[in-house]
Amino acid sequence: MNERVTDLLREARERLVDAPRERIGDLQEGRRLLGIPRPSRIAPRGSAWHLGVLLLTDGDVLATGDIVRARAEVRRGFAAESQRRRAELAAAAARGGVPEGETVHIGWRVLDLDALDARSAPLAVRDGEVLVRWSTAGGYMPLARYLDERIELLRHPPERA
Repeated sequence: MNERVTDLLREARERLVDAPRERIGDLQEGRRLLGIPRPSRIAPRGSAWHLGVLLLTDGDVLATGDIVRARAEVRRGFAAESQRRRAELAAAAARGGVPEGETVHIGWRVLDLDALDARSAPLAVRDGEVLVRWSTAGGYMPLARYLDERIELLRHPPERA
């Protein structure tokens, strides 16, 4: 891994030390117990600073996946299957111990900083510089500038955000 990237991430962690973190977890599909299916739940896996398309933990950099806000399971009709799935994930978060209304990140993946190339996402290396692709339709920007902007937003969110 590029020593400059290591330094950038270390500095980011130092700047974020008192900033709020969000939960990260893994979806565990329900198993059968005595032939009765058990509901799925989201198992806690720690916490991270949410920096847009990146999650920064004490030791790793993760690419974000889905973000779910925990809420109790209720029976209701849904117009779309995607709504039903989101409600199932919200209930799984609550079953996993996430307090109602709090968010949890699932479906994230650890980024291998030693294997970055021009095609890796959301981090890529071009002409020796590490860049972040902040959206699938958006372009790339230097990691240092991206971290500066995201840390500032996390530490000082816009009013009513």
